[in-house]
Amino acid sequence: MPGQTSISATRTIKKYPNRRLYDTRESAYITLEGVRHMVRNNEKFNVVDSRTGDDITRGILMQIICEQEATSSTPCFNNAFLEQLIRSSGDAMNVMVSEFLERSLQAFSQNQDALRQQMNSVMNLNPVDVMTSESGNIKPGAWHEADRQEGRV
Repeated sequence: MPGQTSISATRTIKKYPNRRLYDTRESAYITLEGVRHMVRNNEKFNVVDSRTGDDITRGILMQIICEQEATSSTPCFNNAFLEQLIRSSGDAMNVMVSEFLERSLQAFSQNQDALRQQMNSVMNLNPVDVMTSESGNIKPGAWHEADRQEGRV
């Protein structure tokens, strides 16, 4: 209907000088954790500076990543990766690095469920079950095959 905003429309978050974020759709303040949930739920949004109107979405996303990395027991980015990222930024190849990382993460996201299922099936395997036949006896050559796969034979 004309005049109604679509639920899928891009949400606007305003950042005020007091560092608070205001969700204009919900007419309520929102935390960085709330913005992180919006990202995880694939909600479209942008963050604008309330005084200037400048788009500061990227800075807010970087802040979320920094906080997440600082508090995580298993950070996503190790020092070597961050150092390489800093080295590669700012030169002519910067656009290529950005596109490569973006496409790599898209491919990973698309295949994440399949990877998770494969990892679960491997982690749930019992090595004794793999090496024994239905009759309960060890399959002929099972140990030799395991040694060969490990590179010991």
